[in-house]
Amino acid sequence: MDTMSTPPRRRSAQTSLGQVVLGFELIVVALAALTIFGLGALPPVLALGGGAALCLLMVLTIALMMRFKWAFILGWIVQVILVASGFLVTMLFLIGAVFAGIWTFAMTTGAKLDSQSKGNS
Repeated sequence: MDTMSTPPRRRSAQTSLGQVVLGFELIVVALAALTIFGLGALPPVLALGGGAALCLLMVLTIALMMRFKWAFILGWIVQVILVASGFLVTMLFLIGAVFAGIWTFAMTTGAKLDSQSKGNS
């Protein structure tokens, strides 16, 4: 057995923070889809199907963030979709804005931390 295997790739702070935000947001999106369904704001197939599609996009984004920088753009797209869902249920404007703010903070803070750690290396 080879004991000199390559060490696992270190996750950037931006990736870690983004994945945490999307993970928590995933729960909120699932509950929002159930709310849209329960209020009858959309037909059941669209409410639950759209919520499931957005959840799938979020899980995919979480996975892709480890390997591809363009996956962060998917994270921004998720934020836009969540804010736009406020047209279905008005309270989602507020929830979307809060998560977009958290996402923005995570992306800017993560990028600063990553640049500082590269400067110290």
